[in-house]
Amino acid sequence: MSELYRDTGVVLRTYKLREADRIIVMHTRDNGKVRAVAKGVRKTKSKFGARLEPMSHVNVQLYRGRELDIVTQAESVEPLAPMLSSLDRASQGLAVLEAVDQLSLEREPNQQLYRMVVGVLRTIASNPSPINVPAFYWKLLANEGMRPQLDVCVRCGESGPGTQLVAFDLNEGGVLCRACRSGQSISAGALSLLRDILGGRLAHALAQPESPVTHEVSALATRALEFHIERRLKAVAMFEAH
Repeated sequence: MSELYRDTGVVLRTYKLREADRIIVMHTRDNGKVRAVAKGVRKTKSKFGARLEPMSHVNVQLYRGRELDIVTQAESVEPLAPMLSSLDRASQGLAVLEAVDQLSLEREPNQQLYRMVVGVLRTIASNPSPINVPAFYWKLLANEGMRPQLDVCVRCGESGPGTQLVAFDLNEGGVLCRACRSGQSISAGALSLLRDILGGRLAHALAQPESPVTHEVSALATRALEFHIERRLKAVAMFEAH
């Protein structure tokens, strides 16, 4: 039996269905990932087609169906225009959506993920920092129980003032000292920025200008997330090119 319900969510992606309809994939606050048909939204007179574009933050009313729900109402929570005001913002937003789409589960509530995606899209809209997407990826991984060890060598446990942590190994789950090094090299600047991102100093991290260090942290974040989801991310190449 169909059931009418309301929720708030972020549109992750859409694809065409028949001549005038579209399937909307959303991560919602209370129902996790929801796939729903928005009927007639590709018609020019559609009442809510423009409110159901990727990156849109919307209040929706839906009928629960067997496989696909049906959108009956959609109201914008906040305007999409800021996300489309520059290629940088749009490409960062799409990179965020792809990661959320990979980690969001059908009908599995994950309010923390909902809060994270709403928060990062608002941050991108106001400040398209080069660290927005990599910081989001690292926080996603931490939220998934994959927080990297950044303060001691993950293999021998060595730490202290004289210890040089010079490598990062995805298989090991963190940094390694010079004696244990494997994986890839990590600079002192990148390690410091990673500690800012995951250590409660995100505002300081987001204030950093684009540099070789931000590129290093970004590339490592992409590899770490791809390692976790076991597939390549499509949108990353787009935002890394700008």
